[in-house]
Amino acid sequence: MALASDKDLAGHRQSQLAIERVVRFVLVSCAATAIFITLGIIGSLFFEAMRFFRDVPVLDFLFGLEWSPQTALRADQVAASGRFGAVPLFAGTALTSIVALTISAPLGIFSAIYLSEYATLGTRNLIKPLLEILAGIPTVVYGFFAALVIAPALRNYGAQIGLDVASESALAAGLVMGVMIIPLISSISDDIISAVPRSLREGSYGLGATKSETIRKVVLPAALPGIAGGILLATSRAVGETMIVVMAAGLAANLTANPLEAVTTVTVQIVVLLTGDQEFDSTKTLAAFALGLTLFFVTLTLNVIGSQIVRRFREQYD
Repeated sequence: MALASDKDLAGHRQSQLAIERVVRFVLVSCAATAIFITLGIIGSLFFEAMRFFRDVPVLDFLFGLEWSPQTALRADQVAASGRFGAVPLFAGTALTSIVALTISAPLGIFSAIYLSEYATLGTRNLIKPLLEILAGIPTVVYGFFAALVIAPALRNYGAQIGLDVASESALAAGLVMGVMIIPLISSISDDIISAVPRSLREGSYGLGATKSETIRKVVLPAALPGIAGGILLATSRAVGETMIVVMAAGLAANLTANPLEAVTTVTVQIVVLLTGDQEFDSTKTLAAFALGLTLFFVTLTLNVIGSQIVRRFREQYD
């Protein structure tokens, strides 16, 4: 009986090991698939971008001041060669992102301070889910709201005070984009502020500081690196936004720092260049891949830096 029992245990153990090997193989395969898909996307972007840079020098693309990608189908037509200087696109992307962060950064940080330091548990459980709803709204809805409500309102208000506000402007797109990324900054900042040890707060109270003084002089300086990382992550989200800027920022490649004017961004031009029936051997279409590759490296850099800052701060108080 004991011998039979040992055989049963050994057989059960072998079957468990076999199941674990199968599960491990499935998990590794899923992880490898995700990695290979990412590498495939990067490879396709890089390959097509290199084809573009055979026709347009890299320096002309990165530092050129004119963006007019329209090219003629025949050499005898007008505008046989386009202009592919991407500086106006980079400037428009930076302008809308700055407007968005001007709105989202203070609102996100202040809401995080309230939720983590002042709000009761019941209030927190009510407000935080409501705030997170903003992150679940489709970006196309934000785009409609920006184009149909915010942009006309800004134009009408500007006319009343003597300002010339374009029908599609960086300000309209940036305002709505800022509202969209408030939950991202608020959530990360809330986690970072909550991670600051209670002992720092109690030490400040013991020295006679008030709650607001403790938050301003102890909690926020301690949480600042993590908050900065969260803002960088939100910046990458703003830089890569498409639908809002497509519908509200405009298509004009203006090199301007005035948020009241229409601008275009990298993502808008990618959409424009790849919309409709396009020749994928033309320089015009290949420019979208060059823009996509540039945008990929910018957002990747921002994400890596932001993630490293947040991770380093969280490990400091583990």
